[in-house]
This record gives sequence, structure tokens and C-alpha cells, in this order.
Amino acid sequence: MEIFVSAVLGELATRSISFFISKYSRSAVQDMEVSLVGLQRILLRAQIIVDEATGRRITNQGMLRQLSLLRDAMYRGYYVLEAVRYGGHHDQEGRRHQSNQTVSHYSWVLSRFSRAKRLGLRTTRTLVLQEVEEALHGLRSMILDVTELVMFLSACPRLHRQPYCMHLLAEKCMFGRQMEMEAVINFLLHLQPPCPASDLDRFDVLPIVGASRAGKSTLVAHVCQDERVRAHFPRIVFFRLGGSGGEDISTLTNGGCAVGPGNGGRLLLVIEVFGDLDEDQWETMCTLCPTSSGNTSKIIITSRSDKITRFGTAQALTLKLLSREAFWYFFKLITFGSTDPDLHPRLAYLAMEIARELNGSLMGANITAWLLRDNFNVHFWRKILCFMRGFVQNHVSRFGKHPSDLLKGNRPTYFRRMGTTTEDFLVLDQYQTYSAQDEVPNITFQDVMYGSITPRGIFKALAWKSRIPPYHCYIYTCEIRELQSRVVKRKR
Repeated sequence: MEIFVSAVLGELATRSISFFISKYSRSAVQDMEVSLVGLQRILLRAQIIVDEATGRRITNQGMLRQLSLLRDAMYRGYYVLEAVRYGGHHDQEGRRHQSNQTVSHYSWVLSRFSRAKRLGLRTTRTLVLQEVEEALHGLRSMILDVTELVMFLSACPRLHRQPYCMHLLAEKCMFGRQMEMEAVINFLLHLQPPCPASDLDRFDVLPIVGASRAGKSTLVAHVCQDERVRAHFPRIVFFRLGGSGGEDISTLTNGGCAVGPGNGGRLLLVIEVFGDLDEDQWETMCTLCPTSSGNTSKIIITSRSDKITRFGTAQALTLKLLSREAFWYFFKLITFGSTDPDLHPRLAYLAMEIARELNGSLMGANITAWLLRDNFNVHFWRKILCFMRGFVQNHVSRFGKHPSDLLKGNRPTYFRRMGTTTEDFLVLDQYQTYSAQDEVPNITFQDVMYGSITPRGIFKALAWKSRIPPYHCYIYTCEIRELQSRVVKRKR
């Protein structure tokens, strides 16, 4: 009798626990669905405000800062929403590729959940739900904060009179730099207060610093193309100091490249510094600059090193690389174009994984997006992801760094060629040029890495040709090498 009663009680306890667990699971799933729907709706409102603000000329710095915060919150919201939405395809792809990095649908969504992998699916879902709700509440607060901004937007003049597509805007305009651009224009068009620590009383100097490929030259080029700047400065002189293809200081005495009508006294001098700039070089350049009246000439100096900030009379502008969320938003736009990613969830999942492997490289994003757009196929995208994942893991295990980190420092970087295990090729050097089309190499980096072209010896390959000012051509000096193990085997 006691055995029977124990068995009955045990069965009742098991069923009660199962009932509560299933009820809790259904409740968690329902909460997740409600939060995702709410996040999608609030993202739509944020997208409308950001798109409307992007098409208008906003000069108020407070409005620009608010808009920048709203844009960052929108990027984060889209990242969380799409990571959860497309995460269901991870198991399907994981079974195909035997991935051992994730144990649940959601554990790959955000890096902060890496410790939750050991705690089980329920804990991970709870953390993901918490992240979704945080993004939702953050966007709701931002929408309330920008109520006045929405009212004032109607007073800002429009930049675009015709409809435009967002993916075309992302490819042919600067992405996420509206606040920085207006800050530079504000510096150029307004007199700055005198700086007693400056040795230059004739010029206002704005230093712009940032990592390699952060967009310093692109930002300045867009500023110089603005009609307000072109009308204010009859002469705009560009000068590069150091690096391959750098001009000599004497070109300043010839007037450089002039932009705009007339040749009045106002001068905008843009100096792009590669390496370090010492005091003697700075004084020499300032001596060669023509004298202007009324302290109306300006200097913009850009460099990767923050040492140039000592030459500035205005607060230096620092360009940071795109955040993970903003990078995914940009990569999604240029990859899918006018195609809705929600209609292709498996492709969207693969694209999100490929974006993670790119490690924030804008050059890699443009190269890879061009490759994926030409082959809008699940099998091809999966092949690209497997190749990139294996190549990056191998590179990190051999050299301890992601290949994009070495490229940013212009250090020799090993690559692998898709479809072959007997060769790899080395990027020895990289540089950017303003050369004419006939001077650009006919071989592209994509043809060598993903195609069937196999040049021999040392050769040059076109990595990317920018579609936005200053229309740089990025060229790699490469060399294909046979793997050492195969060479030793043949000698034996």
C-alpha cells in the first residue's frame, strides 16, 4: 500500500511540474511575441522620423545629437528584432554545417549571452526577452524625447526633391555621419573664438582623427561638395602629406586645385596626413599659405594619429567606427537593396552571420555585398559563409588577429582562395588612388579570392572603387603562394 501511495504521489508531482513548466514556456513564448510585435511597431515610427530627418538640412546641433541618439537606438532595435526573427534558421544551418558554437535558437543572438549557453534554453530565452524589452523601452523613451524635433523638422529645408531608395542612399552617400558633417560645416561657415595657445592667428584649424577606413577623407569630400561651402570659399586646396602618391608641399604655392568661381581671399586648405606631422613641417606649410584678411581662411587636417590635435584651434572631431548594430543595418541595405529581407529569412540569417565574420570592415562589406547581390542564392551564400568562417578561424589561430585588423594597419595579410587548398595569397600592401580608369588594374580582388583567375608572381588587384566622393580606388599589391606543405611534399 505504501509503495502504491508513493507511486501515485510521484506521478502527481511529475505531472504538476510538467504542467507548470509547459504553462511557463507558453507564457514566455507569448511574452516574446508581444514584445517583438511592439518592437516592430515602434521601429516603424523611428524609421519614419529618421528617414524624414535624413532628407532635410538640419543645422541645429541639439537636434542633430537627438537624431543621432534615435538613430543608434533604431539600429540596436533592428539588430535585436532581426536576430531573434532569423535565429530560428540557426538549427537548420547548424545541422548542415555541424556548428558547435551554439546550443539554442537564441544563444547566438548577442555576445553578452555567451555565458547563458551553459544554463539551458529557458535561461537564454529569458535573457533574450529582457534584451528585446530593453530595446523596446529605449525606443519608446527616445520617441517621446524627439517630439519637439518632429515639430521642428517641417521648418528645415529639404535636400531631396525626388523620391529616393534607402539602399541607393546608403551606397552613394555617407552613412550615419550627418551630425559630423554639419559640425564641420558649422566650423567652416562661422568665425571661431580666438585660441591663445595657437601660433596661428590667421587661420582656424579643425583636426579630424579616426582609425583607418573610418571615413575621414569621405567626410571632408562631402563637406567640400556642399553648395554652402563652395559658395563661401572661392578656393579649396587639397594636399596629402606622406604615404604613397603624396604631393609635395610646393604644390601649395601653385594654388592647388581650385573649386568654385573666382579667386578671392578666402581659402580652405584640406591636409591629409599619413604618418606623423612635426612642428617644422607644420610651420613650413603655414608659411606657404597665402595671407587672407579678416581671419576667414580655414584649415582642416585629418590623420589617424591624435597627435595632430595640438595644431587645432577648435575641438578635434573624432570619427568612430560603426557599431555592430549600425554595421549590420548598413550591410543589410547594400546587400538586399530594394528586396525585403523578411521575404528571404534564410538569406537574411546567412547575411547576418557573414556580417559578423566581416568584423566591421566597410571595405569587406562593400566587396561581399557586391558578390552576394550577383548570386542571390541560398547555396552560394552558405558556401561564402562556410569559406569565410573557416578562413577567419584559421587566420586567428595562426596570427592571433582578424585579417581586417591587419589590413587596417596596412600590414601584410594572408588570405585563402575559395575552392582550392593548395594556394593562398598574400596582400603585401594597399593604397588608394585618384588615378584615371585606364590606370586601375583590370584584375579585381573578388576575381582572385572567389573566382577562377590565378595571376602569378606579384600583381595589383582592384579591391573596391568607391561610388561616393572622393571616389577613391583601393588597390592591393598581392602575391599568390603555394602552401609550404605541398612544396615540401613535392621535393620529397
